[in-house]
Amino acid sequence: MRWRRQQASQRYSQKMRGQRRFEGLSDLHLHSLRSDGTEPPAGVVQAAYQHGVRTMALTDHDTTTGWAEAAEATGSLGMTLLPGMELSAAQGWRSVHVLAYLFDPDHAELRGEMDRIREDRIGRAARIVGNIGRDHDITWDDVLAHTDPGATVGRPHIADALVSRGLAHDRSAAFDGILHPRAGYYEPHYAPSVQRAVSLLVAAGGVPIIAHPSPSGRDRMMSIAMMEELIELGLAGFEVDHRENTEAGKVVLRRMAAAHDLIMTGSSDYHGLGKPNQPAENTTTDVMVQRIIERGTGTAPVFA
Repeated sequence: MRWRRQQASQRYSQKMRGQRRFEGLSDLHLHSLRSDGTEPPAGVVQAAYQHGVRTMALTDHDTTTGWAEAAEATGSLGMTLLPGMELSAAQGWRSVHVLAYLFDPDHAELRGEMDRIREDRIGRAARIVGNIGRDHDITWDDVLAHTDPGATVGRPHIADALVSRGLAHDRSAAFDGILHPRAGYYEPHYAPSVQRAVSLLVAAGGVPIIAHPSPSGRDRMMSIAMMEELIELGLAGFEVDHRENTEAGKVVLRRMAAAHDLIMTGSSDYHGLGKPNQPAENTTTDVMVQRIIERGTGTAPVFA
């Protein structure tokens, strides 16, 4: 499938976008087994449809390999797909995830960064498994057995292997136990600075949105000054309605969005059986979906 359009057809698409009316709910943050979800892209689409979603984005970590399958599945169900991704980034010690919509998947510099992240994730996962293997009966082959070929390997796949080995009850228990940094097995992985991540996505014609930006605990919301710096670099908005965001944080995010005329989204962060999150538990308004479509220039949404 060709994701990039010729200039003439882009102009036509932009003309038609203003006449588009969205039907049903919009959920712009869902994962498949191409990263750390538990269902193939078509299965994610089906789950979203069954929960009333009619506009969705597949946002696997650091990969676009599920786009074609998701596009075929949404087309068959009369849904709209916003091709997307959740790009790994960092601010010092803090892990930051940047949701990206409608970017050019062939943008050379962004593609190189995505490849580097995925390659280092594999090495990091292998290091973690080696650390755990000193004390528990788990091997790299156990992890690969729970990883879809070509998927972005991450700690959730290790968690699944731990569950299979009887070392944890479920993914959540694995992350609260053996995979928690306090257990001593943790290893960091490469991620670009959040400033670089936002800049690359903008250069690729994408619409960058900070995912679940106001969680509690160690990864609590970044400073106002940092968020304002990112806005200057082209940050489009925040994922405000998400089960991990604190209520106090949502207040701050809405104030910033209003002050800077930013996009605000709400999404499920669905991972199949990997998390309790369900499609459409949080949704994005039609107005905000329209703003994303109007702003993204790297690739086109897929309308049924």
